[in-house]
Amino acid sequence: MVVHFLTNRPERTEVGARFSTDGGELVIGSLHRNGDRWVVHFEGVDTVEAAEALRGRVLRAEALDDPDALWVHELLGSQVVDASDGRVLGRVAAVVENPASDLLELEDGGLVPLRFVVAHEAGRVSVDIPAGLLD
Repeated sequence: MVVHFLTNRPERTEVGARFSTDGGELVIGSLHRNGDRWVVHFEGVDTVEAAEALRGRVLRAEALDDPDALWVHELLGSQVVDASDGRVLGRVAAVVENPASDLLELEDGGLVPLRFVVAHEAGRVSVDIPAGLLD
């Protein structure tokens, strides 16, 4: 099966990684990279018909315990604050995948690269952005 992983965590693309789907659990039996996608064999999915039945399924994995990581589900709805003056810049409406740096999309459409995040806690993200970024 061809899989496009939306993760930067190498443990998600290793043999034995477990994923839940609406149809049950899948475990990676073997895999290799093909460009930006992966060719994956899931344990027990041994026929073309079985693989076709999984087309379009979303793979979900349990959260990893990493206190330094920024998790999308924790960022959504968070208040974004300028670390230099405490000014509230808005709330995170989405996190946009971008090759250079993923972006916090604010409710007003403003975009803040994640590399400018200097601190985060539940419901609040502090950023150190260059002057004029959101003008």
